[in-house]
Amino acid sequence: MQASDELTLVAGDALVLVDVQQDFLPGGHLGVTDGDRVVAPLNRMVELFRAQQLPVVATRDWHPLNHCSFQEQGGPWPPHCVQHTHGADWAPELALPSDALIVSKGDSATQEAYSGFEGTDLTDRLHRAGVGRLFIGGLATDYCVLQTVLDARAQGFEALVLQDAIRAVDVEVGDGDRALQQMSEAGAQLTRTQDLADANA
Repeated sequence: MQASDELTLVAGDALVLVDVQQDFLPGGHLGVTDGDRVVAPLNRMVELFRAQQLPVVATRDWHPLNHCSFQEQGGPWPPHCVQHTHGADWAPELALPSDALIVSKGDSATQEAYSGFEGTDLTDRLHRAGVGRLFIGGLATDYCVLQTVLDARAQGFEALVLQDAIRAVDVEVGDGDRALQQMSEAGAQLTRTQDLADANA
């Protein structure tokens, strides 16, 4: 467990909510088991970050109807998070601030983007906001969370993964655990929302 002073929020920190969208919740077109259970801990983190006037970022899949990741186009996934549809909406209970930084990805037919950094201006926007450390949660551990964390590290950001606020697809059993290991090996730190809350009480 990290020392609490390492979890004290400071200027330059930001919260990143990865793809907390209807289609990734149970019952959605690409539902993640227990995916809805990330919402409550993420909401607590939103409240914490907003209380300290720190940025909140929300990434989303924002696919056209003929997106290359869809099975009809030869991709691996059923259609999901199609632009301007219910499935692309945020989880209904997600307390997304009105001033959250929204990052849309995979928004052209030929562009796959698991990471919030891929094909977006997220790096530049974070740099302009003076952000150097990211606290990351959302869906799914073994795909969009993993790739967002790996790209964050590659771009020079510190990254802390909120383990209780992520869930895995686990196409192959153990994919989620392997993703956590991969993130850790890339230099990301693993923590929990309660530890972060306690350190900033």
